[in-house]
Amino acid sequence: MTERAYGDGDASFLAAGGVKGIQRLVEDFYDVMSTRDYAKVIREMHPDDLTVSIDKLARFLCGWMGGPKRYREKYGGIAIPPAHKHLPIHEAEKQAWLVCMQEALERQPYPEAFKDYLIEQLAIPAGRIVVLREKIEHINE
Repeated sequence: MTERAYGDGDASFLAAGGVKGIQRLVEDFYDVMSTRDYAKVIREMHPDDLTVSIDKLARFLCGWMGGPKRYREKYGGIAIPPAHKHLPIHEAEKQAWLVCMQEALERQPYPEAFKDYLIEQLAIPAGRIVVLREKIEHINE
């Protein structure tokens, strides 16, 4: 059997270790966010108890990576930029989020090529959140 490229069907989901691997990634992500000074501003956008945040991100990433649509099963549909429009997310916050994710990825036993692919792909919706924020602020001027 030929290996599928990341992003093809459930290839990314499987490369991430399925539900358990994604859960570990998300827990590491929030650990990084909670312990790094550069991430303080984005950590403060979250509740003190991260249980629901961890659950939502892990469930979302499962479906986003081509696995089961676990977020939809529990929380319904989601569009990433509108779901974050109430938060003051600009380029600096986007970068802090991505650096947290990069650190969390470095803790995972994933192939380096998958880590690179994943951070590159995650930058796309993160960038869309910033674009929406800029549009909202422009409208409100």
